[in-house]
Amino acid sequence: MTGPQIVLVGPMGVGKSTVGALLAERLGTAFRDTDADIVAAQGREIAEIFVDEGEPRFRELERQAVRTALAEHAGILALGGGAILDDSSRALLAPHPVVYLSMDVEEAVKRTGLNQARPLLSVNPRKQWRELMNARRHLYAEVARAVVATDDRTPEEVAQAVLDALELKEA
Repeated sequence: MTGPQIVLVGPMGVGKSTVGALLAERLGTAFRDTDADIVAAQGREIAEIFVDEGEPRFRELERQAVRTALAEHAGILALGGGAILDDSSRALLAPHPVVYLSMDVEEAVKRTGLNQARPLLSVNPRKQWRELMNARRHLYAEVARAVVATDDRTPEEVAQAVLDALELKEA
């Protein structure tokens, strides 16, 4: 198989980037984040893309970023929270070792709060979080080989749980 060693999926604020960087360090490989790819390519933050061009345009950019990263990257890959909404992106994930990082609503609100950089949670975070997760939870689970809960765990503990779930050893 070519492509990433591990792909991390899950909601915004769950710690995919933090855990991904730790995993990359432990496995002696590179880390890549499709949200960061989009920001770099567009020269502006995701929230600005949402405001200026709308969610459909952002999802198109996200779909392209996922396709490119899965084809090019051999290390640890973190996908944006909504990347699994796209049927073609979910299909591309099938052969890869995908881990769904999960958290409950109270943990999510603590981590994301009223952060304006997260446009989908800008009005009523608890209500919007529940709605997003009701729409996405089954999609995260559908693509994942393993689910790792992040509640009350340090990023280091989550990284170890990911390695254990996939039965991988550190480099």
